[in-house]
Amino acid sequence: MRQPSRKNRLRDGLQQAIRNRSGHRPLSADCEGGDTVVASYNVHKCVGTDKVFDPARIVDVIAELNADVLALQEIDRRFGERIGLLDLDYLKEKTGLIPVPIDTMSPFGHGWHGNGLFFRAGKVRRVHQLELPGVEPRGALIVEFALKTGALRVIAAHFGLLRRSRAQQAAAILAILKEEPPLPTIMIGDLNEWRVGKTSSLTSLMPFFDVVMGTVPSFPSGFPMLALDRVFAWPHHLVTSLQIHITPLSEIASDHLPIKANLCLARAQQKKQADK
Repeated sequence: MRQPSRKNRLRDGLQQAIRNRSGHRPLSADCEGGDTVVASYNVHKCVGTDKVFDPARIVDVIAELNADVLALQEIDRRFGERIGLLDLDYLKEKTGLIPVPIDTMSPFGHGWHGNGLFFRAGKVRRVHQLELPGVEPRGALIVEFALKTGALRVIAAHFGLLRRSRAQQAAAILAILKEEPPLPTIMIGDLNEWRVGKTSSLTSLMPFFDVVMGTVPSFPSGFPMLALDRVFAWPHHLVTSLQIHITPLSEIASDHLPIKANLCLARAQQKKQADK
């Protein structure tokens, strides 16, 4: 049996140490079970840590995730004409994932401010394309799905680089959620916040979301130390396990690692029935 390299041993030890620190989801919080997999991946415009532009490699990483619902960030060129960077036909062939229909930023684009949301099976009941406040142009997708496992609202977002902008963006999303009817909800994406605790720009999302339980380090991909990519859930027990996806391919395909959560929509539905 091949032994882990020294780098991998150091990385795994650091991951365990970080996740056991205050402000991060501890390993002990994960449990078995779940009926739905959601994932998020900042694909860095399909440019890997080796500086190679390789959209097919990104699709290969996505295939490893085996996600039912997938949020992607940076899937379009940001400057000039917004051109989509992925081969969506190849993505569907390889993974079964298809894009949620949206009004893209340009005729040849794939996303909304670089955000794309994909699903494998089920129906899209509602789509809200949200312009987020802040210095940089940013956006979020709020989509309600009817999946085989149950109803699910997904917020896919990519927050700004400035702390004040991130706080404004979190507040804008929370304001919308407060006006919506109760529904199992996942907020997922690259939220660009590495701080945890009281100094985090995401604290306004509590108590609707349990910010701590959605926090694991995902950046940089070669040696993840910062929790830029998050998965927040309501109800809080919706996520049964949360992990970053580390493989030889994901370590080089982008500067972020994918983040992956197992949900139990059936349990959320049972609790809803019991509370009636």
